[in-house]
Formats: sequence, structure tokens, C-alpha cells
Amino acid sequence: MADTRKGRAGNPWILFVLFFTVIGVTLVARHCYPNPRIVQQSQRQYWRKVPLKSTRGIIQDTKGNALVISETIPSFAIDPSMVKSDDLQEFAQIMSEDLVQKIAAAMNTKSRFMWLAHRLPEAEAKKYIDLMKKTRALIKIDEPYRKYTNEHLMSHVLGFCDADNRGLAGIEQKWDEMLYNPPGQKIVVRRPGSQPVSLFESEPEHRTVTPVITLTLDSRIQYVVEKHLFKAAQDDGAKWAACVCMNPNTGEILAMASWPSYDPDNRKDLDIASLSNSVVSRGYEPGSTFKPIYLGVALDRGLTRKDEVFFCPAKLKVADGFIRESSSNVAFGNIDTAQLLVKSSNVGMAQIGIRANKAKMYESLMALGFGQESDIELPGIAKGILLYPESWRGITPANIAIGQGLAVTPLQLITAMGAIVNGGRLMSPYIVKEAMNSLGEIVYKGEPKVMREVYTPETTAWIRSAMRRVVTEGTGKRAATTITDLAGKTGTAQVPEGGKYSRNRYVASFIGFWPYEDPKYLMLVVIGEPTSGRIYGGELAAPPFKAIVEEMAELEYYS
Repeated sequence: MADTRKGRAGNPWILFVLFFTVIGVTLVARHCYPNPRIVQQSQRQYWRKVPLKSTRGIIQDTKGNALVISETIPSFAIDPSMVKSDDLQEFAQIMSEDLVQKIAAAMNTKSRFMWLAHRLPEAEAKKYIDLMKKTRALIKIDEPYRKYTNEHLMSHVLGFCDADNRGLAGIEQKWDEMLYNPPGQKIVVRRPGSQPVSLFESEPEHRTVTPVITLTLDSRIQYVVEKHLFKAAQDDGAKWAACVCMNPNTGEILAMASWPSYDPDNRKDLDIASLSNSVVSRGYEPGSTFKPIYLGVALDRGLTRKDEVFFCPAKLKVADGFIRESSSNVAFGNIDTAQLLVKSSNVGMAQIGIRANKAKMYESLMALGFGQESDIELPGIAKGILLYPESWRGITPANIAIGQGLAVTPLQLITAMGAIVNGGRLMSPYIVKEAMNSLGEIVYKGEPKVMREVYTPETTAWIRSAMRRVVTEGTGKRAATTITDLAGKTGTAQVPEGGKYSRNRYVASFIGFWPYEDPKYLMLVVIGEPTSGRIYGGELAAPPFKAIVEEMAELEYYS
């Protein structure tokens, strides 16, 4: 009889096959279909996504000189899990005690990445690079950095960016969407026994070329303007100052400066007050620099004649108040219309002001751009203040004729004066010459644009001749130069305070154009609230105006 016990016990190969089948299925499951949590933990040991700051386009002046560029500067991070106890002593030689302690605390956590220092200077970065030769824990990451090539030059026009390279002021803010490139990511891979390396970088937007914003400003003229404006402001202890130079025939801005200034590259101790671009954002009473503009309207509207004679006492009773000459004990007596500008007579201009139809004069001043924003390509544009004609009660019409009772920005004033200089055309001011996007396409071109005709050519020619006399025989003699024939107008305005005019706060200004026969330049210098004791535009603003004109002439000679 055959033995059946072996068959009942089963074939041992079946168990063997079953065992290895289970092992095989388990291995396939673990390797091909791993638990997501385990995958995430394992990947964190070898690679990490590090956010990258974005790069930005270039801003340059009208000559193609780079004003703002993007550079890469090394930053450093660390993988705390790779730090050894001996490394801490090395770290202590170049890092602060607090930072070393943070690294030591992170060694006992699951943290795989920690920032150490952003955008280090070359000397500091070299210490970290040398340390990378001794430890595999350090990670070097090159970050973009916004470099302003000329310190404070044009700072109020250029503006600056935040830590994420988004524009916060000036051209950087206004043209942010064109200059900005969205941030990407860097994949940092750690190979066993080696330093971490960058696998690849990703960017949501592919750029073929670097965007470029070209300004109308000339760096050389800007330097001259800032040098003399800042010196005048400091010498006279001014609270603020502004200067803007324009081509009156096109509206092209050649220089724009505001004081106090700042360095966009170094904003650690930045005074918030210095961020304001007074040329476009500060409203002030223009005083006598407003008289040529108002007188031009008055002549065209028939409120006065070029040969009219005015009797001008030292003060004049108007409605509920008095209009006084700048020196209250001086009476000009009988003077003609041109001498209202040459001698800067408040009393004479007030007599014209009280003749004006309120609504029509309001319309004329609005047409000149007062009381509304300019369309210049900058942020923070102020409207100024031009009261509705219903509010022109009592002495107000007379005040407006002498540049009081309204607030203008320097940009508004020079734009309106440009119409006097060019024969009656109100030009739209512009500061961006051209804008090229990341595809190499020119998407914007700044060009001369006539907003409207605001004066007759005959009136503007007569006003210009009177402004020439202001420099040759009137209040603007200190602006006169042998370099060129120029014309202009001084201004001295009291600052309103608590419903009255302050007796110790003034704004001094001078506006002028040159060459007189064929004007190519128009410039306004404003010195706000000086504390030196000098207050008049002829003594404060005219001298720096002259200095700028003479140095600009040297630039033209050598260019």
C-alpha cells in the first residue's frame, strides 16, 4: 500500500512560493505606490523649493545712461539637519551669537531650511563662501538686488521697491507692471556627501529681453539742478525746496528735483517727509510768480489794457480787508501795466482782480490746469486748490490776482507758464520718453501734446517782454547773467496758518526762461519756509536759478 502521509502534509514549495509572493507584492506596493506622507518626508531630505525674488527692468535717462539696474547678490541659508556640533564653533566666527543659538536650536527639529543672511556685501559674502568649504550645511542663493547707480540723484522720480521687488514710489511704482517680473522658484538638491546644488529655476513668465523705461530727464542737467537747489535749501534752512526744468515748446521735463532728498539704496534711517516729491505733490500759494499767468488772462479777456495806468498806494482797501505791497511803506504811485510785473505790484494787480467775472476767471484758470491733476507719468499727483467761484467772496478775487487764495503745485505753475513762453499753447508735461516691454515692443512713447490754446500770441509776446524787464530792471536782477538773455518773475508768498497769513513763514520762488529771443528752457526754483531771515524770491531763489543756468551753458558748450 502506498504511503499517503506526504501528500497530506502538502508540498513545501507551495509555502515557499506564497512567502515570496507576499514579499514581492509588498515591495512593489512600497516602491510603486508609497504612502504620500512618507514620500514627502523622504523628499524633504534631498530637495527643497526656495522662492526667488524677481528681477526688474532698467530705467535710464534720455541719453541712455542706466539709472536703475538689477544685480544679483549672494544670500545664504542653512540646513540645520546637516549641522554638526563642531560646525557651531566655525559659525561663531562670522555670525552673531543669537544666530548661532537659533541654528543650534533648529538642529533638534525637523527643519531643513533656515535663512541666515540676505544680500550680503562682497566682503561678508566671502566669509560665508569660505565657510562652505568646511561644512555641507550652508546653502548659497543668488538674489536679485535693485541698484540705484547715482545715490540720491533723481530719487523722487525713480522711487524704490520693497523686499519683494514691487515698486513703492516714483517710476518704480507707476510702471511696476512693466518693470516687474513675477518671482520663480529654485529647486535646491542635496547630493550625499556634497554641497547642495540648484537643479533648475522656474519663472512663470519668459522674457526675451529686459524691459527698459527711458526718461526725458538728462542726468547732467539733473546733477546741476540738485547741486544748486540743495545748497540753497541748506544754506537758508528751508523746510522744503523744489526745482523743475522743462522744454516749454514740447512739455518735456528735463530735470525734476525735490529737497530733502534720500538715497534709495540706503533707507534705514529714512525720514518719511523726505519721500515727498514736492514738484508734483505739494500745493503752495505761488505769490507773484502767478501774476504773469493771471495778467495774460486779464489782457485776453479785456479786463485791462497794455497801456493802462494804475495808481498804486502802499495799501488798498478791498471789501473786508487790505491788499498791501510787499514792503508796506512803499507806494509806487502811477505805474503802467508792464510795471505791475516789473515792480511786482500787489495793489495794481488787485485792482484788475476785482474787475474779473468770477465764473469766467475760474474757467480760465481751470483751462490752464489749476485745480486738477496733471497726466504726467508719475504717482502722487496733487490737484492743488482752486475754490469754486461761489466761494470768491470779499477780498478773495483780489487775492487770487496776486497768487494768494489758491494752491498750486510747481508742475502746474511751470506748465501754465509754458503757454506764456511758447506763444499760447498749453502743453501736457511728460517725463517718460519711451517704454519697451519684455518682448522688445515699444508700448509707449512720450510725445508733445497740445491740450488747448489758452492765450493769444500777441498777449504772450507782450508778457514775455515785461518778464524780460523784471530781470533787467526789476525784482529779478539777481538772476541776470552774461551767459544768456533770460526773462523771469520773482515770487514771495506768506504761508497761510490758522485762517491767517503767517508773519514768519514764507515761500520764495523764481520762474524764468532762456534764451529770451528763442526760449528752449523754462525753469522754476522754489525755496519753502526758509529760516535764515531772508524771505524774498529775488534774494533766495534767483541766485541758484542763475547758477544753474550758467552751469547748464557749460554743459552745452562741452557736449
